[in-house]
Amino acid sequence: MRRVVVAGLICFVLIASAAAQQKDKPLFTEVTAAVGFPEKPPVYPDGRFATPEITPGGVALFDYNNDGRLDILVICHPPPMPHAQMIKSTASNRLYRQEADGKFVEVEGAAGLDGTGFHHGVAVGDVNNDGFVDVYVSNYGSADQFFLNNGNATFTDATARAGFPPVTSRQAERNWASTAAFFDYDRDGNLDLFVAHFATFDPTKICLQSDSRHDQDYCGPHEFPGQLASLFKGNGDGTFRDVTKEAGINAPGRGWGLICADLTGDGWADVLQANDEEPNQLWVNQQDGTFVDEAVLRGCAFNATGSVEANMGVHAADVTNNKRLDLFVTHISSETNTLWMDQGDGMWIDQTAQAGMGHIDRPFTGWGCAFLDYDNDGFLDLAVANGRVAKGPARSDAELGPFWNRFAEPNLLFRGDGTGKFTDVSKQSGTFASRPEVTHALAFADLSNRGAIDMVSVKVDNSVRVYRNDAAPAEHHWLQILPMTGKRDAIGAKVFLTIGGQTRVALALRAYSYLSSNDPRVHFGLGKAQKVDELEIHWPHGTPAKEKFKVDGVDRVVAVQQGAGEHVP
Repeated sequence: MRRVVVAGLICFVLIASAAAQQKDKPLFTEVTAAVGFPEKPPVYPDGRFATPEITPGGVALFDYNNDGRLDILVICHPPPMPHAQMIKSTASNRLYRQEADGKFVEVEGAAGLDGTGFHHGVAVGDVNNDGFVDVYVSNYGSADQFFLNNGNATFTDATARAGFPPVTSRQAERNWASTAAFFDYDRDGNLDLFVAHFATFDPTKICLQSDSRHDQDYCGPHEFPGQLASLFKGNGDGTFRDVTKEAGINAPGRGWGLICADLTGDGWADVLQANDEEPNQLWVNQQDGTFVDEAVLRGCAFNATGSVEANMGVHAADVTNNKRLDLFVTHISSETNTLWMDQGDGMWIDQTAQAGMGHIDRPFTGWGCAFLDYDNDGFLDLAVANGRVAKGPARSDAELGPFWNRFAEPNLLFRGDGTGKFTDVSKQSGTFASRPEVTHALAFADLSNRGAIDMVSVKVDNSVRVYRNDAAPAEHHWLQILPMTGKRDAIGAKVFLTIGGQTRVALALRAYSYLSSNDPRVHFGLGKAQKVDELEIHWPHGTPAKEKFKVDGVDRVVAVQQGAGEHVP
């Protein structure tokens, strides 16, 4: 790795040395054991049909110690047990540090991130602008936890100090915080926090799959009332204030996936919350500290038939390279995953049928997901993690035991052609899509800084799978952009890249997919192009609001600093 300073930019030039892709090799190679994780986890106890036990399994990919290598935090939950015992149990989170040789070593006590309780999701962001990322963990059955980075590769539980509202034991037991995301909603330069909640679980409710009283199954989301999300304003010093009510976040929803960024094109961050068996919510920023839900008005609350779906994982990306952000949301089996295409400034239309994926993904229950250019050809592809929430026929190729085999499903991988159409390439993706499991979280990052996006998944039993990207041929070039504001990455920045006269856009995000925090570097596959025409950043706060930067060469990571570029009116 060579460090170069060019026109005020810090560029990390990476030398690509991968050999040409062999046609008989999978697009992704599972390297779970090779990088230090158990390839075959211990046998997981049978479920007890308490809905919270079938939904969690979060993961974060981030550099906790600022050594230039991404690490892995697994958000853990207790195994199935009687509910009264479960909500008082703790499964410590586990942090794995990436070494120089690419292997991961577990950090004792998760460097202070081990936490207490039934953990669910995770958000990562530098809340006090000191150059060290902090961590928020959402919990079920207990209060959430916030961990401040001490700057020495350790964390301190700063939940109370940060000002998060104290809760009674009764309130804590009702809490089901699912997903969280840091973002700057008021453009003051300080990260704020949005926390989605799922529902108020009733452990006395029993649901059956058939008329037999012995045929118990997990209760669907419609059996439980949704909960109101929370919005916390960050003060920039590691403290927060609850502004949910004054911001107009006033309608509950059974929330899962979140996208917190400018989706409507006005420069102010909005919030898309994917809701399970309820209309999605699109909280549009009114630029005065308040939000209004405009999902119905803007076309992303329902599918094309006007039906409510079981919305779960979510991503936003420019699928057709037309400078517009399209939306993708995963769903339960019997429903297709849905692709909404942006018609301009945040007005969407369901074009799932035209995408060609529906007949492939309809039998499966999707969770984590994201668009990624796995072969660096300049067109976005798509990966989806799957796992049932209702009993199905036991798959003969599953190896999870009699109980969990009935919930196991293979993941899916689709290749995009840049027109909004996708082809199923799951059979070419190795064990990522050939091994049926119950996979929820799916996170994305260039783990080895080589210009290829890898994937990390976490299953319902807290176990990890790592998939190395072997799909990108040497003749395909790439570029990664890391927008920086001060000492921290500019979460929510819009990155516009022009190559060969064509401009596309991507968001610098950590929070997307399902219960996951991802690599904030924006990855562009360039195909055979070796020259960048223009790079423009629309910043989520401050001045200048828009800047252009010069990029010399490709196959590198470029960190662009707000204020160091050419001002754009």
